[in-house]
Amino acid sequence: MIDLKPGLSPIPLAIEKNYTTIVTFISMKPTNAIRLFAFLIVQNFGVAANCQNINDLKLKDFHPVSIYKTPQTKIERAKYPVIDFHSHDYPKTNEEIKEWVKTMDEVGIAKSIILSYSTGARFDSVVEKYQPFKDRFEIWCGFDYTGYDKPGWEQHAVEELERCYKKGARGVGELGDKGLGEFYSKPTPGWGLHIDDPRMKPLLEKCADLHMPVSIHVAEDAWMYEKADSANDGLMNAGTWKVDMSKKGILDHDQLVSTLENAVKNNPNTVFIACHLANCCSDLSKLARLFDTYPNLYADIAARYSEIAPIPRYVHDFMEKYPSRIVYGTDMGVSKRMYTTTFRILETADEHFYEQWLFNYHWPLYGLSLTDETLKKIYGDNGKKISEYQQRK
Repeated sequence: MIDLKPGLSPIPLAIEKNYTTIVTFISMKPTNAIRLFAFLIVQNFGVAANCQNINDLKLKDFHPVSIYKTPQTKIERAKYPVIDFHSHDYPKTNEEIKEWVKTMDEVGIAKSIILSYSTGARFDSVVEKYQPFKDRFEIWCGFDYTGYDKPGWEQHAVEELERCYKKGARGVGELGDKGLGEFYSKPTPGWGLHIDDPRMKPLLEKCADLHMPVSIHVAEDAWMYEKADSANDGLMNAGTWKVDMSKKGILDHDQLVSTLENAVKNNPNTVFIACHLANCCSDLSKLARLFDTYPNLYADIAARYSEIAPIPRYVHDFMEKYPSRIVYGTDMGVSKRMYTTTFRILETADEHFYEQWLFNYHWPLYGLSLTDETLKKIYGDNGKKISEYQQRK
């Protein structure tokens, strides 16, 4: 390899040191000189570019390709019909919805739950948007926190929940609290209100009365609370989604999971779906304890495939133990490749593969190789149970 002179413009030293080459270069006709110069540049720069200095390589630029010659499963369609419990209002036009439905048909998604976050006119517009496709989409609303800092706001919020139900809402979500309160609902967030706040009780009780499940996101996964340094093995996402614990009054991870537990415990007739495995991917024993204690709690696996795929045996055993409490979800858009990637992780025993285009971690992924019985429950049967709850009178 030809060295490059440190600190100077990247002119190959071979050109500088080879007097004969220089003389030849100077004596050549202009056209031939240009050709020679171009040849030398391409040859020498090509070598340099292909040999990256490891000391300059940044983790964000680390895109490994598996060298292992192991079986690679190509999945085009889910093994069983799927209900996606965690999607959002991605399409902008009617044509884009049609394209989404086409993709759903191709990959085996029977129905998608649109977590709209919304109330009022915003919610109504989402319902109307999907009305032509009501057999394929189910719309869930948010909570209306308008005036929540004033006495008696709960009555208005309950009335709006009832109105949304009559308009077509069959669940509530996605609620979201990352430490400073319920801020996902639109158009008005509920900063300072946590799901176990006594002021939330009338809303959660009304959800039970109307048989509306509550989809709720609490906290973030543990990596986002650790220092974004060389010891954080989820560094790239940890840096992007880092939780700023210096903010006044913010609750930490375990405190937020406790607010969820309190709400589930104090509202036994309300069904809760903890988004993203309750953000307990690094310690699923926390979620296991909640499953063991509260029969009205489910969890979706949306947007946490890359967090669980690095530890396939542990997660396999966890899901095989709690197959009746987990529902499928995506929360990652509408592309066919996205769907089939999730199926590959759930269904196959593929080893050491990367999907960095979808997940921002640098680690390899492994298939969970779930049994058919468990796949049936996660993909659809548990969703049917929740649907039966929704239809109770």
